[in-house]
Amino acid sequence: MSRVGRKPIIVPKEAEVTFDGEMLSVKGPRGELRRLIHPKVRLDITDSQISLSISDNSKESKSFFGLFRSLIANMVLGVTEGFSRTLEIIGVGHRVELSGNQLVLNLGYSDPIKYDIPKGIQVQLDQKNKVVLSGIDKELLGITAAKIRSFRIPEPYKGKGVRYLEETVRRKAGKTGAKA
Repeated sequence: MSRVGRKPIIVPKEAEVTFDGEMLSVKGPRGELRRLIHPKVRLDITDSQISLSISDNSKESKSFFGLFRSLIANMVLGVTEGFSRTLEIIGVGHRVELSGNQLVLNLGYSDPIKYDIPKGIQVQLDQKNKVVLSGIDKELLGITAAKIRSFRIPEPYKGKGVRYLEETVRRKAGKTGAKA
């Protein structure tokens, strides 16, 4: 049995949780999120907390138990506080611009990369080399940040590329010249 799944989820006063048997809806000051809940997971919603239980002791049910507890906790946290992720662009001539609903990235390729920002994600540019993504859906935020990072993954010799702000890139020593 999952240790994560056993912990109850505390629902803040500003969040409202409704469950109709298969669809869970969480409303808060930042927005609303909805998710289908697997039939092997049962929810017990009181006024200030959500408790999960499973229908049987199969391995599949136990894995869904912890997964859905984490997903629901992220939904509650997202609609009340929100999530953010910061990307840093490193390299000579590498920069980013915001053009309407598109992110224009100049990452050393012959043409700039134009990326359409998904609905539900807000983008702020701190400087020419920092992008702050924020939103209420942690899953969508992570996918968006990973997609932007995949356009130019940091390379190990000079460290150029797109990286998460808290990420450290292991650097390699380059070739040394031939000694005569």
